[in-house]
Amino acid sequence: MFIQTEPTPNPNVLKFLPGRDVAPHGAREFLNVDQATASPLAEALFQQEDVAGVFFGTDYIAVTKAGHGLDWSEMKAPILAAIMDHYTSGAPMLRDAPEVSADSEDSEVVAEIKALLDSRVRPAVAQDGGDILFDAFDEETGVLTLKMRGACSGCPSSAMTLKSGVEQMMRHYVPEVTRVEQVA
Repeated sequence: MFIQTEPTPNPNVLKFLPGRDVAPHGAREFLNVDQATASPLAEALFQQEDVAGVFFGTDYIAVTKAGHGLDWSEMKAPILAAIMDHYTSGAPMLRDAPEVSADSEDSEVVAEIKALLDSRVRPAVAQDGGDILFDAFDEETGVLTLKMRGACSGCPSSAMTLKSGVEQMMRHYVPEVTRVEQVA
């Protein structure tokens, strides 16, 4: 098994590409060791020194380091070993059922926003090891709130991505959107 790595715009996140499905039924994020108990792989990654977050994309794993302490050159080999061990063990990726979105009926505007996010925004940010999720849309003010995950969460360029990229596109295709904001 050959696992490739790719840098992301966030210097504290490295993307690992195992060449196999990681989360084909939807991205998952683990922000601490307690959340990681849902996945044998996430649990093993949190056992590595200085791992502060794990994000499963469709075909990649984005690992966030604590930002202090070890360099990627010191962390990469143990993380690669944990990923390799997981795939060779045959253990499931998740112990629980995949997260299921319980969407109520969306308004026409919200459906349009979600479709644009899924078709244009999410594939682009996935290349950088992250994800953007719909949070809410206030139809009175036109404010769209989005949640950044993976490498996008805490990335120095995420604010620019939201304002220069996502907000501009949303305002162009969905005139009801007046502003885009990030929620934690």
